[in-house]
Amino acid sequence: MTDTPQRTRPLRVLAAMSGGVDSAVAAARAAEAGHDVTGVHLALSANPQSFRTGARGCCTIEDSRDARRAADVIGIPFYVWDLADRFREDVVEDFVAEYEAGRTPNPCLRCNEKIKFAALLDKALALGFDAVCTGHYAKIVTLPDGSRELHRASDMAKDQSYVLGVLDERQLAHALFPLGDTLTTKDEIRAEAERRGLAVAKKPDSHDICFIADGDTQGFLAKRLGKAEGDIVDESGTKVGTHEGAYGFTIGQRKGLRIGHPAADGKPRYVLDISPVDNTVTVGPAAALDVTGLTAIKPRWCGTAPAAPGVYTAQLRAHGGETEVRAELTDGELHVTFTEPVRGVAPGQAIVLYDDTRVVGSATIASTVRRQPVTSTS
Repeated sequence: MTDTPQRTRPLRVLAAMSGGVDSAVAAARAAEAGHDVTGVHLALSANPQSFRTGARGCCTIEDSRDARRAADVIGIPFYVWDLADRFREDVVEDFVAEYEAGRTPNPCLRCNEKIKFAALLDKALALGFDAVCTGHYAKIVTLPDGSRELHRASDMAKDQSYVLGVLDERQLAHALFPLGDTLTTKDEIRAEAERRGLAVAKKPDSHDICFIADGDTQGFLAKRLGKAEGDIVDESGTKVGTHEGAYGFTIGQRKGLRIGHPAADGKPRYVLDISPVDNTVTVGPAAALDVTGLTAIKPRWCGTAPAAPGVYTAQLRAHGGETEVRAELTDGELHVTFTEPVRGVAPGQAIVLYDDTRVVGSATIASTVRRQPVTSTS
């Protein structure tokens, strides 16, 4: 088996360059491998700011300039493509709508699905490019029959395959991840960038939600959805506090509940349920968060869909660990049972299934099965 970037035939590659160090090094490696590389920066904000707030935010004027300078050093053509309208519709509006519905979305995963490997890839193929290259830490393995699989990065500490679990077989056939085989630290990637003369070598990584530069997700949602006072209740339905918008909470949340008095047992309380219908948030003990199973919808497979029930490992958040599950696809829905109960699982999140290091596919969590059901009557 070989990793895709090692193909002998040079490819016409469109390198998505965010202005950060990873995408710059990925573009440089693709060019060094002999591919015909063109750099492109995606303008995803309708009103880009001049500067970031520390390591937060993206798509700023500064980022586009950093990407252009990196392309100049690498010696490749460079363009800026305006995908702000598509990004707003497919990522930002989806993010707001999911929270309004009481779910917890992952905008990075949605961006990879809808923007980088749908809008961008489709446009690239229409222009005659063979592949899109990004700075994600993941591997594409080519099998003897020519089919491709998505695998975890060689360095698990930097693995980003979770947010790529939405890619289908066609998209994998036109993707390059030159950093996926890197068994090095991030400091070594930065050192490589410095050796290559890339000014972004010391630039901070972006993190959190890129379109919320100040990191205040609740404030962002409040501006979009408005304040809507509602009740915080315990498992019996007794009111224990109030809130200014159910969208400001996530399943498993402990801090920021603003409950005026402690629970009867003196132990911390967590968000157990969010009901957008009556704008109620239910809280309770940590044990009530234990999830033994779930149903997920809109599955996307990185290859052929599983034909029979099977045992896999699952990842439930971008920086979370793995847990063993049994999964079965029935009538287009993925039914999952956990070997051991897990906590903090919320509708709207993505579950990504793995067979060892291979990414099997992903789906969006629609409902969960609790070991101790929430009994609020609100």
